Amino acid sequence: MCDYSLEMYASRPAREGERYVTTRFPSGSVGLSAPGDCTTAVCVQYDTHLRLENISGDLQTRLGVKAEEDVVFARLEHGAYRDGIRFANGKEISLQLLGSGVGATLTAIAKPIPAAAAVRADILEHID
Repeated sequence: MCDYSLEMYASRPAREGERYVTTRFPSGSVGLSAPGDCTTAVCVQYDTHLRLENISGDLQTRLGVKAEEDVVFARLEHGAYRDGIRFANGKEISLQLLGSGVGATLTAIAKPIPAAAAVRADILEHID
């Protein structure tokens, strides 16, 4: 979504097909913004698919990824920041570790689970 550290800034939801760039906001937190508007944080739903470009050589080496990768925006369960990305190889990192200047294109917005389907899934989990 938008990490707690970005709540003090103007924000708007992400839109499919748009291009963004990782930006270090004045608070020191890294988030997504539209190129040319580094004052507005762009909030991405968890499980949304992104195409990243310009991943640093250091991260490529450390994570075993390429300069361009398809990733999923993920909620991290560890660390001070919860917004992260999951690579196809299963590695997850905080958005903070990407640093500034990484391009991101939203390729597919997460589809919400209808309330009735979520209840049915919950019931089935408890039947086993």
